[in-house]
Amino acid sequence: MKYSCLSLSLAAASLTLAAEAGAVASAELYQNQTYTYGRFEARVRFAAGDGIISSFFLWKPGSEMPGTFWNELDFEKLGADCHVQTNPLYGLPVVDHSARAMLEADLCGEYHTYTFEWTPSYIAYLVDGVEVRRDGEETAAAFADNAASGMQIHFNIWPGDATFGGNFDAAILPVHQYISWVQYSSFADGAFTPEWREEFDGSTLPSGWAVGNWPSPKNLSTHQPANVAFTTGIAALSLTTDDATGLVVAPPPDPGAGSEPDPTASSSDNPGAAGGGASSAAGTGGGVDDGPLATGGGAGASSSSPTAEAAGEDAVPNAAPSGIGEPPASSGESSSCSHVVSARARPGAAVWLTFGAVTVFARRRRRDRLERGRRGRPGELG
Repeated sequence: MKYSCLSLSLAAASLTLAAEAGAVASAELYQNQTYTYGRFEARVRFAAGDGIISSFFLWKPGSEMPGTFWNELDFEKLGADCHVQTNPLYGLPVVDHSARAMLEADLCGEYHTYTFEWTPSYIAYLVDGVEVRRDGEETAAAFADNAASGMQIHFNIWPGDATFGGNFDAAILPVHQYISWVQYSSFADGAFTPEWREEFDGSTLPSGWAVGNWPSPKNLSTHQPANVAFTTGIAALSLTTDDATGLVVAPPPDPGAGSEPDPTASSSDNPGAAGGGASSAAGTGGGVDDGPLATGGGAGASSSSPTAEAAGEDAVPNAAPSGIGEPPASSGESSSCSHVVSARARPGAAVWLTFGAVTVFARRRRRDRLERGRRGRPGELG
């Protein structure tokens, strides 16, 4: 994937960026478990606002490590117009394959169902049951051969800049991404079989899920467990200022929560399959939701990921009675940065050429730390 995102090792050399990372609190929610071929679905209302990246993505743990083949699949909301791009990111070094999904829908003002279908012969992206992109055997092989142990399900929200995501202004905070449900269906013998569904009907972090506590890709924020909350059957990821973390509005209900597509159907059965979808520009963005104030704060966390840490206690209590990815970058929206841990800035040729000197500095600094018997951060590039 082509990015302007800097890795932690690069960002650590910049006092300015390090200071900026402490100004805004972002959020990441993910599953510890990895899954192979199947259908990955989530009912999501993306966060509105220029410069706000709001995403649903699949990630192979450890992809950011030096010498590792990168595997990632993205739905990423970008820009003030709230459009979504898809991206199968893979390679050594990682290569960007982003494309804008042309949809007649309000992606930030309404919930929609986003689906990845990962099979041995294709990878497809669907929105509300309509296929908007399909990549064939070459892409599928890159994942089959290099992500054989599976990928994790991730969601995150974080601030971008003019090179990726738009022009972020902290004055619009807080903003929120809402997740109504997530489900996974395995794939074998040409058919999808439902395996599990998470409806976030509790007030704490569900079993098997974890939250992030590392800097976001541009190092303009740090993921905070307090910015992941569960209330009224919705998982909410918030982007806030550091001194105002937590969910402060009641999540909007999802009127289509019970109308998800048939989990046993293949995308090849959809009339919009093979790269179809609507042909107009992306839908307009919604505003920050008003509503009764939520109570409490804090968030739950646990993690078994070798390249990511999670921390925290209990999730934000209910606001109402209870019923939730450095490659070189071409500037602009054709790159993708949903990545997970602090090194999510995706190393690639252009970044190394541009920041080679800083990288050398960072490596020497890390080597010095190791020689002093100190332990580096998880996922830090060496």
